[in-house]
Amino acid sequence: MSAPLRILLTTDSFPPLCGGSGWSTWELVRGLAARGHQVGVVKVDVRSRAGVFERQYEGLTFTQFSRKTSAVPVVRNVAKNEQLWAALAEYLTSRLRRDRVDIVHAQHVMTTVPSIRAGTSTGTPVVATVRDYWPVCYWSDLIYDPAASDLCPACTVANMTRCVRPRAGVVPVAAWPVIPYMRANLRTKRRSLARASAIIAVSHALGHDLRHRAPELAGTPLYTIPNPIDTARLDAAHDHAPRPAPGPYILFAGKLAVNKGAQFLVRAVKASGLGWPVVVAGDGPLRRRLESEAAEQGVALRVLGWIGRDDTWAWMRHAAMLAFPSYGPESLSRVLIEAAALGVPIAAMDTGGTRDIIRHEETGLLSADPAGLARDLARLGADERLRAALGGAARADARAKFSAASVVDRVEQVYRSLLLPEAA
Repeated sequence: MSAPLRILLTTDSFPPLCGGSGWSTWELVRGLAARGHQVGVVKVDVRSRAGVFERQYEGLTFTQFSRKTSAVPVVRNVAKNEQLWAALAEYLTSRLRRDRVDIVHAQHVMTTVPSIRAGTSTGTPVVATVRDYWPVCYWSDLIYDPAASDLCPACTVANMTRCVRPRAGVVPVAAWPVIPYMRANLRTKRRSLARASAIIAVSHALGHDLRHRAPELAGTPLYTIPNPIDTARLDAAHDHAPRPAPGPYILFAGKLAVNKGAQFLVRAVKASGLGWPVVVAGDGPLRRRLESEAAEQGVALRVLGWIGRDDTWAWMRHAAMLAFPSYGPESLSRVLIEAAALGVPIAAMDTGGTRDIIRHEETGLLSADPAGLARDLARLGADERLRAALGGAARADARAKFSAASVVDRVEQVYRSLLLPEAA
């Protein structure tokens, strides 16, 4: 039997208050601990007063490394990046020199650069999981023009000038001097990531884009390993979650934002002709626009806001279908994985790593544009047998590919491969 490892995970997001990436990190921590490994966690917080604090979650003591950032846009970016990197790298270096750690596993954008710096200075192997496009896009979403249907081909000065405009409000020219900083920031991230011992991309599409868009990473081992899910709790939700509302409804779960395709939701539902209500488990900057559009189009829209994970699963479990109009290249959507695991029929836009979760006509329906999404919603609404078949196949497939036990085993194999030369 292989000896237990001493693992330090560094993360931007962690329970109890977190998004999908935080739950993915938690499932990895929980799975590694269940396999007998000693797991420590350092979680970054940029909203609290500066300091290093001990926190608890479900019996695990983890470290919160806090640095309060400014509300001024450019100053805030520097504080969350360059200043935080320096401070966190110093802390992690001292911790690695003090404690016996076999491997560091960085989980997110704010913690990856300092983790690699600390690992390099102490001779500790560092694995970096990449869950979105931060190494190849300053905004992490590859969207340089929300009004266009294409994604940014490369982070050139011309394209950055274009992507700054919708994010700068009415004074885009004033934001253009920030572009040299953006380019330098992105260059630092790529060069640092290239020094990792190994990279884990959560989907094949993301891995391909990292290789294609960041040639600096050519010499770094890259593995494709998905995010893990808690199949036991999802099974319990599937079997026992109470129905939250009568009658059929279409569910959208996630942030009401451009990169999530929320701007397509109401028009796709209207074009489907179903007449079923739409329930949104989430919130975001496009909420008022959607509510206004729904009222104009005669679409019954209910926005729940951000609700707890168990409540979200209950709404998922009993949805007639999940609408997933994502416009940005989803690296690997946790919403889709959990909906699949709950047996929900899915109509999704074909973007990014979505094909790692859904096989068209087998475990869901994939479309190339909002018009295709509307047709798929109509098709699902008209065919109860199709909904049952796709939902059942999706549930079996998700359990096989994304269960925590399977994913954690693959991650551990990466750790062992990096430590093997030292053992020899």
